[in-house]
Amino acid sequence: MTENNQIRIAGVDVGMGAIKMYTHVGGIQIPSQVSLNGSQKVGRMVGLLSQKPPLLITTEYGQFYVGSGAHDWGRPVENLDYDRLSGAPEMLALFLAALMSYLKKLGQAGKIRLTLYVGLPHELLSGEQAKEIQTLIRRWMLGDHQWEGDGHLYQAEIMDVKFTSQAAAAIFDYSLDEQGRFLPNGRAILKNESGVISIGFNTVELLVIRDKKPVQRFTAGVTAGVRRLLDIVNSQQMYSLGELDTLMRAGRLDIKEALPVWEREVTGVIERYWGQSWKRFSSILLVGGGAVLLKDSLLHRFVGKVTIPEEPVLSIARGLYKLGTYQERRKQK
Repeated sequence: MTENNQIRIAGVDVGMGAIKMYTHVGGIQIPSQVSLNGSQKVGRMVGLLSQKPPLLITTEYGQFYVGSGAHDWGRPVENLDYDRLSGAPEMLALFLAALMSYLKKLGQAGKIRLTLYVGLPHELLSGEQAKEIQTLIRRWMLGDHQWEGDGHLYQAEIMDVKFTSQAAAAIFDYSLDEQGRFLPNGRAILKNESGVISIGFNTVELLVIRDKKPVQRFTAGVTAGVRRLLDIVNSQQMYSLGELDTLMRAGRLDIKEALPVWEREVTGVIERYWGQSWKRFSSILLVGGGAVLLKDSLLHRFVGKVTIPEEPVLSIARGLYKLGTYQERRKQK
């Protein structure tokens, strides 16, 4: 295969706080902030600093500012329900922004061809509407995509889309290397009783595997993620969640009073499903943006059990990429 015809693998974590993508050239994270492009912009003012606009994505649905600071530049589009994953215009804009970042990182001209391994919350893999939602996601992701990013034309073709749970992807990040080969203790991790706590923007996902199978009674997804922390801070509804997320990422959001409240909610979820059974687990993997915020308290609570991977926010996307690489290696044998 020529370079442009080669089908590459990408792991995609379509989180509500950020879309994350991981490929052979590394990870990409774009905050899930989208706004409709307004027609008027304030020009340079003497005495004030000039502003660089966020990434501007142009699709068949219009023009959207995407990423950090997007809510300062247009009318915020903030749909945090799962129906956005079925192909909402703002979700497409985020997805294309991630593909554009990958293309720029790759430094490759022309169309790229990708197989995507996509991580979804438990609810979208096992709920009543799971098959319908997965069909809708696959429909808008698959095929040819052409779009403009900051005035430049980009192209990509998605050849296939495969789904697994976000929490399961974290297990593969922990057990495989980036060539899809088992790490020295990788097989033991999949065989032993190993737990995952994934604290994302919307949900807290719990998973325990044993003998490569999920232990159903220890597996759950609850809406108690970082969004809940921001809701506590934003009790008077003065900010969009995107604005608060930008402030928090910059270390400029005062969360000292809200953090202990949210921490108790998260630990309450874990207590409800795991009780004291966590003591028998061989290891507990802590991932997601909330892992950074609650690292100290959860390390103390589950002393001697918790492992936090490098770049825990990218762990799910990286695990999806590793899983895809592992599957391709098996096909070639």
